[in-house]
Amino acid sequence: MTENHEQELLAAVPQELFIDGRWRAAEGGETLEVRDPATGEVIRTIASASSADAQAAMDAAAEAFPAWARTPARERGELLRRAFDLLTERAEEFALLMTLEMGKPLAESRGEVTYGAEFLRWFSEEAVRVQGRYGAVPEGTGRAIVTQHPVGPCFLITPWNFPLAMATRKIAPALAAGCTVIIKPAQLTPLTTLAFVKLLEEAGLPAGVVNVVTSRSSRAVSEPILADPRLRKLSFTGSTEVGQKLLSQAAPGVLRTSMELGGNAPFVIFEDADLDAAVEGAMLAKFRNIGQACTAANRFIVHRSLADEFARRVTERVEDFGMGRGTEEGVTIGPLIDEDAVQKAGTLVSDAVDRGATLTTGGKRVEGEGTFFEATVLTDVPEGSELLREEIFGPVLAIVPFDTEEEAVRLANGTEFGLVSYVYTQDLARGQRMIELLEAGMLGLNMGVVSNAAAPFGGWKMSGLGREGGAEGIHEYLQSKYTLTPNPF
Repeated sequence: MTENHEQELLAAVPQELFIDGRWRAAEGGETLEVRDPATGEVIRTIASASSADAQAAMDAAAEAFPAWARTPARERGELLRRAFDLLTERAEEFALLMTLEMGKPLAESRGEVTYGAEFLRWFSEEAVRVQGRYGAVPEGTGRAIVTQHPVGPCFLITPWNFPLAMATRKIAPALAAGCTVIIKPAQLTPLTTLAFVKLLEEAGLPAGVVNVVTSRSSRAVSEPILADPRLRKLSFTGSTEVGQKLLSQAAPGVLRTSMELGGNAPFVIFEDADLDAAVEGAMLAKFRNIGQACTAANRFIVHRSLADEFARRVTERVEDFGMGRGTEEGVTIGPLIDEDAVQKAGTLVSDAVDRGATLTTGGKRVEGEGTFFEATVLTDVPEGSELLREEIFGPVLAIVPFDTEEEAVRLANGTEFGLVSYVYTQDLARGQRMIELLEAGMLGLNMGVVSNAAAPFGGWKMSGLGREGGAEGIHEYLQSKYTLTPNPF
């Protein structure tokens, strides 16, 4: 990978906002800088939208909605399929772009391209499968017709950690359902979304159907859009704290909302688990995306009989990790997204050690350029430690021993979050009990990764509302209408 190739790729990414089918500068000429977290260097300067730009995007989405809603489902699906084909052809370009702006190793970026593209393919197929129903009412006095309709213009807010997959996971079902959208990518990683919307334009996207507003100020963009009575849907992925604020802003307009919020995933290893498989699953569940994932395992709740051996094995694996810029060969752990993330990881580790946890490897930032933090393993982490309560969002593996199944369930459920849980056991009945007892919207049973475009992604409790992906995903962008007709006989 040459520096010239990277520069050519970055130069091809649009610098402007995309509104009503046109690339245009921000009103007032404001800009924001995008940095490579591995070096701290600015890699691209792009437009930063103002409130006026946000209003223009809302106008475009509202204007385009009636025609797009009437567009045959097959045509909407074919557009998404063309986008899938184009993205697959350009997988290497998108993978490199994500690594440059977010920092994850190139191999993981390639995996995200595959995952993100699947939402385009899945919802291209779901577009033509939206169904209603028809039947006699129980009294026999008439016929009930239930039909599905797009909710209307949607505002989509995506996070920085999966810049492609989070965009496709929201845009694809919205377009398949017949909705128009305004998308605001995270200011830390907006380049992938800009490149993806350019690809949609090439695939035949009509003007106004997708609009992109990148901005340094979330408030400047979000407030006018959320206050507009023409907006009918808000979808957000990010922290629970921000999600709560957005829900309050969505309340006056009684907006449909989808919220994929924080996580604090338990990874439970019972005494009968296949330990080799559990270690492999742990590496995926904890260190994928440098631990910066809402699905990342936060608390490793391990039966006391296996805790020491598990700690020994994962420590050996972690100490073999290669750390560096994600474009380099052999890199397993790239940089954290910014300085705040590094400081948070350090604070959580220090708190656990101060409370009595044992540090077996890692535990500190890496000096030099970029925002790197060592992959870390902690054992015997006591209850009350901050990293058992907070979402870590970094490469820190914390082990908590347990003795009984009841204790494991209590520890796993002892959080306000409920996005995903992981369980390793070879006891079929115990696995079935965990399905019933663990308070989470998703469960990996002897699996370290659960995400799949064909499955409903979402959580319980403070982890959110609604589902993305699967057959359920398109219904987040549809609303039902019931019509009663006279008895035809």
